[in-house]
Amino acid sequence: MTMHYGGDYNPEQWPEEIWHDDVRLMREAGVTMVSLGIFAWSRIQPAEGVFDFEWLDTVIDLLHEGGIAVDLATATASPPPWATAAYPQMLPQDENGATYWPGSRQQFAPSSPEYRRLAAELVRAIANRYAKHPAVVLWHVNNEYGCHLNYDYSENAAIAFRAWLAAKYETIDTLNAAWGTDFWSQRYASFDEIVPPRKAPYSRNPAGELDFKRFTSDTLLELFLMEKRIIHEAGATQPVTTNFMGAFPPADYWRWAREMDVITDDCYPDPNDPESFRAAAFARDLMRSLKPDTPWLLMEQATNALNWRPTNAPKAPGQMAALSMQAIARGADGIMFFQWRQSRAGSEKFHSAMLPQAGTRTRTWREVVEFGAELAELPKLPAGSRDAHVAIVFDWQNWWALGNPDHPVVLDYLALVQRWYSAIHRQHVQVDLVQPTSDLTGYRVVIAPQLYLLTTEGADNLLAFANAGGHLLVTAFSDLVDENDAFRDGGYLTQLRSALGIWLEDFGALVPPGGGAAGGSSAGDSSTAAPEASGPGQVFVPLNGAVGPVTGTLLAEEIHLDGATSLGDFVGGRLDGRPAFTVNQVGRGRAYYLATIPDATGCAGVAAYVFDAAGIEPVAVGLPPTVEAVRRGDVVTLINHDTSPVTLPDGATLEPFGYVMLRDAV
Repeated sequence: MTMHYGGDYNPEQWPEEIWHDDVRLMREAGVTMVSLGIFAWSRIQPAEGVFDFEWLDTVIDLLHEGGIAVDLATATASPPPWATAAYPQMLPQDENGATYWPGSRQQFAPSSPEYRRLAAELVRAIANRYAKHPAVVLWHVNNEYGCHLNYDYSENAAIAFRAWLAAKYETIDTLNAAWGTDFWSQRYASFDEIVPPRKAPYSRNPAGELDFKRFTSDTLLELFLMEKRIIHEAGATQPVTTNFMGAFPPADYWRWAREMDVITDDCYPDPNDPESFRAAAFARDLMRSLKPDTPWLLMEQATNALNWRPTNAPKAPGQMAALSMQAIARGADGIMFFQWRQSRAGSEKFHSAMLPQAGTRTRTWREVVEFGAELAELPKLPAGSRDAHVAIVFDWQNWWALGNPDHPVVLDYLALVQRWYSAIHRQHVQVDLVQPTSDLTGYRVVIAPQLYLLTTEGADNLLAFANAGGHLLVTAFSDLVDENDAFRDGGYLTQLRSALGIWLEDFGALVPPGGGAAGGSSAGDSSTAAPEASGPGQVFVPLNGAVGPVTGTLLAEEIHLDGATSLGDFVGGRLDGRPAFTVNQVGRGRAYYLATIPDATGCAGVAAYVFDAAGIEPVAVGLPPTVEAVRRGDVVTLINHDTSPVTLPDGATLEPFGYVMLRDAV
């Protein structure tokens, strides 16, 4: 794949005389591809049944003449005012029944028949016209599905949800059994009685909540597949994609990835946070992991400051290039930005761009041009997406179920997964993200944090991994419920219990400082992922002198050995002397269990202990934690994310946000 470079191009915001200047400057910046027409529905279709392609013909031809390829959007992300005025029933609603009105973007109910009909007509017209245009190398369906409107609770959604449930369960008795509706007198007599999980007096049915999240992801995916089918019917042979948003809760990207010809992602780490590059690395490893062996594209990032956070710090000199190289090192074959030319009007006019409002004398422009020239000289890189021997389980179904209320303690799944990821990232060990059912061949260590919902297929796969010689680390609050968020018969850890060699009696939430709920943020860095327990709830887990002590947070489970060996016991408090970290021989491998949730330091210590037992080596040794080390095939990239220079083990210096690529490194 060609290393693409460019950004969103919105010529409809500018007069035609600007377009020629844009192409000239794109060539100067080394741009190879632009995303075109993402929010141009009202310009392409000024009225129902009326299409204006003359301006778009001109733009695409200009780009093609300038040697710039087009990622052509279907423009369905933001319906024009005429559409919602004519068909107000296509507007979405929140859980309180309030309507989301026009004047922004994504103001459509995904299950609306009117929206689907209008979107299909638009896509058909665009695809029929440009399917064979030589400039078009990629199709960009919609944009950031579900981004601003995570869930729709309108009557459109109610009708579609009932149909989805009927297709899944076939009979209402089957649904009642799966949802446990005899609790609180929730038994349904027909599917017509079911509504989306709208505003309710108290906690809603957890199985119903889980199915609504599945329905939402499936409904959005239906829209993508509808447009993809229309594009193919027009004779287009180019790849078809839509842009993801890292670990985004409403859409199960594992399921979506199977339908993507190429994965694309939008990533906006916060320059205010010096640790945000680790959260960015997590998102980029996730994108690589979604479709192994297939290079992906960074479809959006910022050249400099954003406009939508409470405070929008600029990127430091060189930081844009460093974060771009982070994506390339982790499998990307394209670096794109939002957007090409900074908008003059609208809500994103303060969002930075490749071509700033202040013009070509800016640092941003100089860095854009310099990096474009550097990418043009970059040698072809291997796909190299199977270079990790460590995997972390990250599962959307579990994320949705764990997000339901009424658990022993509030657990922020993403933050806790990222806590493990960040601790391992600091050790320069490469990590993939996997599902419980993924092919685990080639991994030596699999870590499963808070795998609360675990299907039979997932449990069998993890057990097969351990039996074949792998090191499986299962953490607290795992293997508790089935796919309907219901307990299985026989207590807890019913599927993994024998392999782990323990049995779980109770959970034991810890009280954080000042009392109250212990949850956590989704900021991404392990140091802020969740509050640490202290006072009477504090526990320590010494690992037989190997590392530690380790501070446990959020939960201190009461477990009993049933064949396993304790590697560390709780010290002090109500569980003094009880096992906290255990290991059990399983076939040719080992199964570890943690009866608490370690803090950041504890995650690092436990991971290092397991890595040593499994023979895991870092990508590079002797590096400070601010230097990122990534392998892509036979190329190792070192990136300094610090504001100060660092000296490498060979004596070379990496300047602030500097990087180096080493081929055939070991």
